[in-house]
Amino acid sequence: MTASPAPQTFRFRSGSGRISLDFMRTLRLRGLDGVTEELDTPEALTAWVVQLGPYAEDTVVPVPSRAVLRQAREVREAVHTLLTTARDGGGPAGCPAEVRTLLNRAASAAPPVPVLDDHGRLVHTAADPVGAVLSDIARDALTLATSPALERVRACAGPACAAWFLDTSRPGNRRWCSMDACGNKAKKTTWRTKQVTGTRA
Repeated sequence: MTASPAPQTFRFRSGSGRISLDFMRTLRLRGLDGVTEELDTPEALTAWVVQLGPYAEDTVVPVPSRAVLRQAREVREAVHTLLTTARDGGGPAGCPAEVRTLLNRAASAAPPVPVLDDHGRLVHTAADPVGAVLSDIARDALTLATSPALERVRACAGPACAAWFLDTSRPGNRRWCSMDACGNKAKKTTWRTKQVTGTRA
């Protein structure tokens, strides 16, 4: 008897401070060697929605079609184009018309609806859980691109990273997407370099 393959485990990065920036991270190491597409299957998209969407743990999220997967990737790249254009001095108005149209269309879909259940919990529902989250992502990107918060969007200083995040620190000088990941790696690298060169900390 042939053993069944182990179920695939999906692990996605979060913690950027905005759902649109978290979604951008699904193209891992964007612009660097080793760039990886994390939304490579409809099942991966479902897993992302389950893990990072607003739904309760017991919410059933149907696996979408390949066409919806392509749409999700298009939304992600449109988010990246919009925010890159806005951050690089072109402002939201400098974003290509077709990108604005795509994001406006995605944002026009019904987002997840907050509902207070019988136990007093705030839960979210949607007839189309995946499409609703894509609407949330598009709305968040449009809001971020046109708000003062855009000035606090940073790219991680880690040389083997490319993640963007919203810097909510009071001084506004956060450098790392996560101190537990890139921040600690940088500190360890600096420490090892000082040990080798004999430089005092």
